[in-house]
Amino acid sequence: MNNNPVIIEKLINAPVKKVWQAITDKEQMKQWYFDVSDFKPEVGFEFRFAGQGSKGEQYIHICKITEVVPLKKLQYSWQYLDRAGYSVVTFELFEETGKTRVKLTHTGLETFPQDNTDFARDSFNAGWTELITASLPKFVENK
Repeated sequence: MNNNPVIIEKLINAPVKKVWQAITDKEQMKQWYFDVSDFKPEVGFEFRFAGQGSKGEQYIHICKITEVVPLKKLQYSWQYLDRAGYSVVTFELFEETGKTRVKLTHTGLETFPQDNTDFARDSFNAGWTELITASLPKFVENK
């Protein structure tokens, strides 16, 4: 079993404030991330969203914000309705001469059902790579 977290980093040609808004504003999140039910970057706030599996299954994600450091760090739990497992997603933002280095870390993936490829580390790695290296930069750099 692979207990290593998924870690994705990307230098984005946009200021930290713009990237922070993209990861914490519900309307902006819909455009590059998921259509979250509601979102507030406040510790204890819970939000949900649906995601589709490789065979068309619908997975309801249940998340709860565990840490917020404005313009620097956003962390939340990541679970699934009616599924075993508990993981944590962390976005960290670093200012680098007018640009933003985004570091996404997703830990606890080994707690999800290992007999379902939708919960495999490779599946998470592919999904986060697409979101952090393609969707998010395209959204903030062209906004």
